[in-house]
Amino acid sequence: MQRPSTFSIVAYDPQRGEWGVAVQSKFLAAAAVVSWARAAAGAVATQSYANTSYGPRALEWMAQGVSAEEVVARLVADDEGRAQRQVGVVDAQGRAAAFTGDGCLPWAGHIIGTHYTCQGNILVDERTVQAMAETFEATSGELAERLVAALAAGQAAGGDRRGQQSAGLLVVRENGGYGGFNDRYIDLRVDDDPRPIEKLRQLLDLHHLYFGQTRPEDWLRIEGDVARDLQQLAARAGLYNGPVHGEYDAATRAALRALVGIENLEERLREEDGYIDAVALQVLHERVEQAT
Repeated sequence: MQRPSTFSIVAYDPQRGEWGVAVQSKFLAAAAVVSWARAAAGAVATQSYANTSYGPRALEWMAQGVSAEEVVARLVADDEGRAQRQVGVVDAQGRAAAFTGDGCLPWAGHIIGTHYTCQGNILVDERTVQAMAETFEATSGELAERLVAALAAGQAAGGDRRGQQSAGLLVVRENGGYGGFNDRYIDLRVDDDPRPIEKLRQLLDLHHLYFGQTRPEDWLRIEGDVARDLQQLAARAGLYNGPVHGEYDAATRAALRALVGIENLEERLREEDGYIDAVALQVLHERVEQAT
């Protein structure tokens, strides 16, 4: 049996109400095994001969109000394989706890901080988890950015002593998923790549492009020059054959809906009241110019 020996960070952001897990390992698709999270409950990383029942059991207990420390105690108490387990947990209130069995291959250990825990096994040495903790505390911005920064710091400090293969990022918040239908705000995985953390960073940038929140000052009203610009772009893309008159009429609206939909930029268009954000407009220029 292969063990998902790895390094990971589990954390909570009280300002945004987000819980997340980031992981890297010399193990195929490690995030599919390691990472678990549920909004308003908490987040879990289970690794080193991972017991995947830890994830759903821990989340169910934390949803009932059980603390992270008690959850970890319950998980390992009746697990005959606990000596080879490693787990990190952050609960609904951001309390963190972790366990590293004495049978985990060295270097193995964890660091617990305010609203986070870092853990790893088969590492070069303890500097990996130390660098992750220090970077997470020193980095500002949203939780996803801080988690990926921590992973990169852990890798730079040594990382998994067997090398790299996969990485993943899971962040949840209530109604944070696409269209607000679930809590899976970010769920990105690099299952097999020689530089998985770098690839994960690229995927996170793309996620921000397609689903990032627009700043109020970046909304552009579709009228005048902006409308004419969009009409010309839609015409070049073969989606509009009307006049370039700078009015947001029905034909322009339909063409823009199609153009934005093709490029997966729907979250950056307010079709009903006629606004598009500056990032979407720039990307549309780039994509249409590349295509034509």
